[in-house]
Amino acid sequence: MGNYESELRPELGRGERLLWSGMPRQGLRLRQTDIFMVPFSLFWGGFAFFWEGSVTTKGAPFFFTLWGIPFVLVGIYIIAGRFFVDSYLRARTFYGVTDQRVIILGGLMNREVKSISLEGLNEMSLVERSDRSGSITFGPTSPMSTVWAGTAWPGAGKKLSPAFDLVEDVRRVYNIIRDAQKAKQR
Repeated sequence: MGNYESELRPELGRGERLLWSGMPRQGLRLRQTDIFMVPFSLFWGGFAFFWEGSVTTKGAPFFFTLWGIPFVLVGIYIIAGRFFVDSYLRARTFYGVTDQRVIILGGLMNREVKSISLEGLNEMSLVERSDRSGSITFGPTSPMSTVWAGTAWPGAGKKLSPAFDLVEDVRRVYNIIRDAQKAKQR
C-alpha cells in the first residue's frame, strides 16, 4: 500500500477497508494517442502561427488579427500545454481499491470523487505494457476512448469510462480488484 492512504481515508465509509492505493505515473508523458495528436497539433499550430504572422505583418484589417488569436491559443495548448495539464491532473489523482468499491480521486479545480461498487462492476478491461505498467478501465470502452484518453482536452474525461491510468504493476492491481469482487460475492 502506498502513502496515498491519507488522501483516500476521508472518502472511506465506516468499516470499509483500503486494499490498495496508488497514483498514476508522474511527469510529462507521451501516450499512444500522440501518434495522431503530435502531427495534428503541429499542423494546427503551424497554420495558426502562419496566419497570425501574415495578417499582422501585411497590414490586414484588425478583425483578421483578432480572428486568429483563439486558433493560436488552441495551437499552443495542443502542442505543449496539454502535456502540462495532463501532468498536473495526474499529480492530483489518487486511486484506491477497497473491500467494497474502486475510488478515483482527482480534479482540476475541485476535489472530484468517482466511486464504482465492486458488485456493480460488470465490465473491466486491462491494458498491460511490457514494463508491467498499464491501465484498467471500468466499464465499456469505445474506439473514441483511445483517441481522447490522456489528451487532457477539456471535458474529454467526462465522455470516457473511469479508469486507473498509467499504474505501476497493473496486473497486481487488477488481481486485487478481481479478488475483492470474488470475496464480495461469497
